[in-house]
Amino acid sequence: MSIMRVKSVEQSIRDAEAPEFRLRRVLRAVDLLGIGIGAIIGTGIFVLTGVAAATDAGPGIAISFVISGIACGLAALCYAEFASVVPVAGSAYTFSYASMGEFLAWIIGWDLMLEFILGASTVSVGWSRYFVAALDTIGLGLPAALTAAPGAGGVVNLPAAIIALILTVVLVVGIRLSAAVTNVVVAIKLVVVLFFIIFGAFFIKASNWTPFIPPHQPPEPGAVAAPLDEPLVNAFFGQTGSFGLSGLVAGAALVFFAYIGFDIVASGAEETRKPQRDMPIGILGSLAVCSILYVLVSLVMTGVVKYDQLDTAAPMATAFQAIGAPWAAGLVSLGAIAGLTTVILILMLGQARVGFAMSRDGLLPVWFAKVHPKFRTPYRITVITGIVVAAIASLTPINVLAEMTNIGTLFAFVLVSIGVLVLRRTRPDLPRAFRVPWVPVIPILAAAACLYLMLNLVGWTWIRFGIWMLIGLVVYFVFSRRHSRVGKGESSEKATGEG
Repeated sequence: MSIMRVKSVEQSIRDAEAPEFRLRRVLRAVDLLGIGIGAIIGTGIFVLTGVAAATDAGPGIAISFVISGIACGLAALCYAEFASVVPVAGSAYTFSYASMGEFLAWIIGWDLMLEFILGASTVSVGWSRYFVAALDTIGLGLPAALTAAPGAGGVVNLPAAIIALILTVVLVVGIRLSAAVTNVVVAIKLVVVLFFIIFGAFFIKASNWTPFIPPHQPPEPGAVAAPLDEPLVNAFFGQTGSFGLSGLVAGAALVFFAYIGFDIVASGAEETRKPQRDMPIGILGSLAVCSILYVLVSLVMTGVVKYDQLDTAAPMATAFQAIGAPWAAGLVSLGAIAGLTTVILILMLGQARVGFAMSRDGLLPVWFAKVHPKFRTPYRITVITGIVVAAIASLTPINVLAEMTNIGTLFAFVLVSIGVLVLRRTRPDLPRAFRVPWVPVIPILAAAACLYLMLNLVGWTWIRFGIWMLIGLVVYFVFSRRHSRVGKGESSEKATGEG
């Protein structure tokens, strides 16, 4: 059996319409915009902006956001074309299966599982920190043993586990409820972000923007970083130190985490009423809105507070504390809690849909693909996802998970960009409600830009990513290759929902 066998677009669509696997089509363009904005605005803008400004780019962090935004925008065009051609759950996994074959589809699906599960777990821990801090301000502090993982000063991070399990219930009850919850919370955090931009603009000091791009700073004398603690690009081009032009790119690689989420919109294609029209609106629209907000927030933040004072877990709140407005800092913290809630929800949604698609194809046990008879949601894979996220979040401290999430997402973007070129060549006859302009230039630029950002991640991240991929290879050749429905020549009618 060939490992490069392709699952045709037509077969993917037929499988999606099979009664035992059919999901409810209820999402509209506004819901997709909410999902995209809800996933994008979160940890990146509320946490990583300050860190990247303080350690890499200074006020030029606004340029770093533009660099990351351009890379994501190029990839988003490729996602939009695929989502309009293959309106089926699974995002990059499904797109790769239809263009580059089963083996690469498995690789990207395994990669997305890492991205979504670790991403949701990481954000759950971040949510717990904000939530515990909010309780402390009203005198309802929790025991330290119940608010941190082993190795981080506690026994179990109970709030992180609880929020993951609550959101699991929301996802099981229905995608429409999930979208409604997301839309409400997105509205709240958009108000908070706009408040930060408008209110903070009155306290900007132009002197804080000087120099806008701090001059390059070489490493301190005698300071020698371990090779695996340095970005791979340093080994290729001899870059060391921080700030300067190289700092802008390093900052872009770090704040790339702030853009993760628009690709999850593609996971909801199978539950969208008019996917050919609404998917491009949701993907490109959410990315455009968030890109503009990110640049404005970073300009205000570095204008209110000198960039070297922003290396903190809550830079937006720090900015308001610096101008003597603790009430505004509290409001921003509430917005952060709301923002992180939707990020957890949507990352778990993305993982459940990718796992559902892989199970339906037989690459994971088909038992996971069972759809709830009442709610029409993939409840088994959703519940398992929630339990795994809750376990990881409750027992694991935050350390390098953001970079692990980044490398998985960037790898997915590279494959999707290449996939557009492959499908244009192999299936030029397919109707495309949205077409990437300037092919092959745009897909090639998208793949190259994402690959370069990957090279700005540290060596240890590449090693951990490689280990996860090796585990995936073992699973594929031991189980998935032999159980693949495409390999067996099965159609949806032959599959069993019970497994």
